[in-house]
Amino acid sequence: MENTELTRLPPQNVEAEQALLGAILTNNHALEKVAEFLKPFHFASAVHAEIYQAILNLHARGHSADPITLKGVLADNPLLAEVGGIKYLMELTSSAVAIINAEDYAKLIFDRYLRRQLIALGTDIVNDAFKVDMDNDAEIQMGRAEKKLYELGTEGQIDGGPQAFSDTMTEVVREVAEAAKNPDGISGISTGFRDIDKKMGGLHNSDLLIVAGRPGMGKTAFATCLAFNSARCFLDDVQQGKERKGVAFFSLEMSASQLAGRILSMETQIASDKLRNGRITQEEFQRVVAFAGELGKVPLYVDDTPGLTVAAIHNRCRRLKRDATKGLGLVVIDYLQLIDMSGTSFKNNMVQALTETTRQLKIMAKDLNVPVMVLSQLNRGVEQRDDKRPLLSDLRDSGSIEQDADIVLFVFREHYYLKSSSPVQHANESEDKFAERIKKWERDLIDKEKKAELIIAKQRHGSLGTVDLSFEGQFTRFGDWIDPNSFQN
Repeated sequence: MENTELTRLPPQNVEAEQALLGAILTNNHALEKVAEFLKPFHFASAVHAEIYQAILNLHARGHSADPITLKGVLADNPLLAEVGGIKYLMELTSSAVAIINAEDYAKLIFDRYLRRQLIALGTDIVNDAFKVDMDNDAEIQMGRAEKKLYELGTEGQIDGGPQAFSDTMTEVVREVAEAAKNPDGISGISTGFRDIDKKMGGLHNSDLLIVAGRPGMGKTAFATCLAFNSARCFLDDVQQGKERKGVAFFSLEMSASQLAGRILSMETQIASDKLRNGRITQEEFQRVVAFAGELGKVPLYVDDTPGLTVAAIHNRCRRLKRDATKGLGLVVIDYLQLIDMSGTSFKNNMVQALTETTRQLKIMAKDLNVPVMVLSQLNRGVEQRDDKRPLLSDLRDSGSIEQDADIVLFVFREHYYLKSSSPVQHANESEDKFAERIKKWERDLIDKEKKAELIIAKQRHGSLGTVDLSFEGQFTRFGDWIDPNSFQN
């Protein structure tokens, strides 16, 4: 009988537990319908949990489970003895429900378990809130509570497992059809860069992308451009009646205002130093005001909290995704080495801590079902080579970054290295030869100044290669590359 509100006993349904166990003991095929999601600890009755565990053990060994076989397994169990031993097992079979109803009864049992856990979680939250501790502030407590609630919400889900190949193929055909409808051939989320979208088909859900480069290459600038471009595409989608999505940008290095300043500089084409110093004309100020209003509509959400853990980032992304007024379509983290790894199992070993962190980030991408883009530093090995273009082996501290990533991208600007390597006259080199080399170096400087490369070093579901991009240093802005030679003729 269902418990009443008046008694305030923990929610339970003993009759459903008896009926389910009776069904399994009568026909072991009933176990196949419930074993994947129903666990012994979901039962309110301790003796029922023991019986169910014994049934699972027998089934795992290939034995049938009935009152006789269970008697041998549970002969010395005091809990069973208290309720009547073998006689109670026989009584359970008389309470059996039809095998077709087994899953419904299992869901009733699981529902009552969830209610008991909610009560326990609520009690823990109340008790924690009464503890005033500087190392356990309200924000940390809320994050912990939200994590537990999310874990509880996903526990026992039965919608996973093997899928029919026909269902999987239908999904692939749907993606192909979407790409075919798109004039740019994009099946994923647009990056706003023509040639990147063409090469990669956009960004794809559950992918972990690593964007790496040496300091000065423009990783943050590139990620900022891409995040803003994607957010603007999401805004267009909403205006067309599509699902509401946004971009979560976790800036662990720069403040939100600095990031906003960069975007404003990009869009207004006013140098960022002029914006910072206020050295702008009246016309430029009017442009800033006009653009600021438009840019404020773009669904880009910046979190500049320093030293976040992956768990904290994960929790905040879940909140965004659940928020019907915001939504989530892309996560950008700047950058990997600034994530707080003190809570990992290997906090004293940087390589192993990074390994665990990248694994957690990949799990997060799959759980949220959105692309997760993470910026990363490269080691100094690049600087020791004549060709400064980075390789996968240059990823700092961990080969696991490459292993866990679905896509690895390198941002490279040859101009950065070229400007610091002005020619030096060789011994016995004529003045004319030296002057010729100087002129070539100056031409190369001009040619490379506004050009960048995005090197696709790894891509699980596509080809590798290099995409040329334009770069405007004064606006820290990346864009589509247009070959100046194409205007000649």
